[in-house]
Amino acid sequence: MTSVANSKPIHTAACLIIGDEVLGGKTIDTNSPFLAKFCFGLGIQLKRVEVIPDDEEDIIEAVRRMSARYDFVVTSGGIGPTLPRRHNLPIDRESVQPETATPRTGLRTHEAPLQTPPHATKLRLEHPSPGLTAKLRMVELPFDPALPAESQALFVADDMWVPIAVVNGNVHILPGVPRLFERLLLNLKPLLVPRLADPEGKGTFRFLFSTPLPESAVAPFLTELAAKVEPRGVKVGSYPRWGKKRNTVTLVGGDRAFLESLVAEVEAGVEGKLVVKEDELDPPSDTEHVYSQ
Repeated sequence: MTSVANSKPIHTAACLIIGDEVLGGKTIDTNSPFLAKFCFGLGIQLKRVEVIPDDEEDIIEAVRRMSARYDFVVTSGGIGPTLPRRHNLPIDRESVQPETATPRTGLRTHEAPLQTPPHATKLRLEHPSPGLTAKLRMVELPFDPALPAESQALFVADDMWVPIAVVNGNVHILPGVPRLFERLLLNLKPLLVPRLADPEGKGTFRFLFSTPLPESAVAPFLTELAAKVEPRGVKVGSYPRWGKKRNTVTLVGGDRAFLESLVAEVEAGVEGKLVVKEDELDPPSDTEHVYSQ
């Protein structure tokens, strides 16, 4: 497994959430839903989300499998020194010294002056602390000295010290902390857009239809519609809303004009209306709930 950055087109994505806390119910995963919305907005098909324990064998198996099957892989949390150890890559802490570390790949800290050149800032280590230990774990990253450093550690935000490590060209290692995960992912976007199937980044569109009919009643029409629009890359969905008087039908695709051309047909076929929110046409009895003790 190598660590060179990939320039191949991106069509599909996968997300690997690593953490015993998530599996044990202690922490709620918000990173995969964020990635799902991120990919949807770029027109990338998120094909798989997996949650696995912080176990070396599980991590290696999942990373290898996802890297081979999908164009853009994102991991959240739990990597640590596992990947470099199992792939004969040294763990690199950017030449950390007792008091300061001047990184080869640009390790940065929030305390660094803004006028300091990005690749010359330092991580201050004067006072050992749990926080410092956590930061150092974030920079225990795979590093292959035979490859360019800038292809292995992507510093996508000038005011953030933590990089996105790239392994095997398409595996992007992000921290599990949601605020860091989200900021790094958003700042990675400019590097991804040129590799998209739609370089203009128009993304994917979802049209919602509210219908008073049960799913069984609209199924024949939707089956016929799905077969007709599938060659145009459009997916048709039906979602019953339990306890509500109206259900939801969706069209999802990348060609907005084509989706718009289907609106009248779908409204007639499901006896419904195009809506912005699925509860938009709910009667008051569906939106007002009375709870008794």
